[in-house]
Amino acid sequence: VQVQRAGEREPVRFSLTGEAGFNDGTAFPFVMLGLGLLGLHELGPWGWRWAVVDGIWAIAAGLTIGTLGGWAVGWLVLRLRRKHRSSLGYEEFLALGLIGFTYGAAILAHAYGFLAVFAAGLALRAIERRHSGDHTKPEAVLETTRQDAEGDPEIHPRTAPAHLTETVLAFNEQMDRLIEVALVLTVGLMLSFEALPPGTLLFVLLLIFVIRPVAVFAGLVGTALRAPQRSILAWLGIRGIGSIYYLMYAVNHGVADEWARPLVAVTLLVVAVSILLHGVTATPIMRVYQRRWLGADD
Repeated sequence: VQVQRAGEREPVRFSLTGEAGFNDGTAFPFVMLGLGLLGLHELGPWGWRWAVVDGIWAIAAGLTIGTLGGWAVGWLVLRLRRKHRSSLGYEEFLALGLIGFTYGAAILAHAYGFLAVFAAGLALRAIERRHSGDHTKPEAVLETTRQDAEGDPEIHPRTAPAHLTETVLAFNEQMDRLIEVALVLTVGLMLSFEALPPGTLLFVLLLIFVIRPVAVFAGLVGTALRAPQRSILAWLGIRGIGSIYYLMYAVNHGVADEWARPLVAVTLLVVAVSILLHGVTATPIMRVYQRRWLGADD
C-alpha cells in the first residue's frame, strides 16, 4: 500500500509511505529517553542533554547530513552524465552506497541515521524534479525522448535525471521485497511465547484496534481526507519492522535480561500479528478502495 511510482499523489499510499519514513526517524529520541530512564544513557540535569543532544542536535544534524549527501551524490552523477556524457554504470546500487554513506556520517556525528537516509532520498528526488519539472513524471519524460529518438536517455541532458530516478526506484523496490521477506522469516524464527508477560495479548489487541486508530483519527483532524481514507490509514501501517532495529539498539546498550526478554517477545508478537492481520486485509481493502473511490481496476 505504499507509493508505487515517482510522482504518485494518491493520499492513502502517499500518507502511509510518508509515515513509514517519518515515524522510524522521529521515534529515536524517545528510545534514548527510555534508555536514560533505565540509567543506560546520560540525560543530564532535568533532561537538558537529552533535549539538546538527542532531540535538537541529532534530528537537525541527521536531516542536514542526509540532505547534503543526497544532493551531492545526485549532482555528481547528473553532472557526469549531462556535462561529460559519462555514465557510471550500476546506478542501481547507488541507493545502497547513499544509504551507507549518509547513515555512517550521521552516526559519526552522533545524529540519527534513519532520518539522514530518509532526507537523502528526498534530496535525490528533489534534484530530479528540479531538472525534469515539478509536474512531469519521470516515465513521461523518458517516453517523450524515446519517441523523439534524441539519443541515450542515460546521458541525454533532458532525460538523465528521470532515468536516474526510475533506475534507483526500480532497484529499491526489488531490494525492499527481498529484505522484507528475510526480516519476516527472521521474526518467525525468533518468536517465542515463553517470555510473554501476562496481558501481552490484550496489549497487542489494544495497540492495533484502539491506540493506532485513535492516534490516526486525532492526527487527521482538520485534513481534507474522506472517511474511507481515514479508516484505511487508521487500520493499516503498524507492522513495524523498524521497531526491531530500535529493539536491538536498546538490547545492545545494556538493557537487563529480565527486561530484554519480555521486550523482545512483545515487540515480535506485535509485528507478527500485524503481518498476519494487515497482510491478509491490505490487498482486498485497497482493491475495493481503488474501485469505488478512485475508479481504478488495480
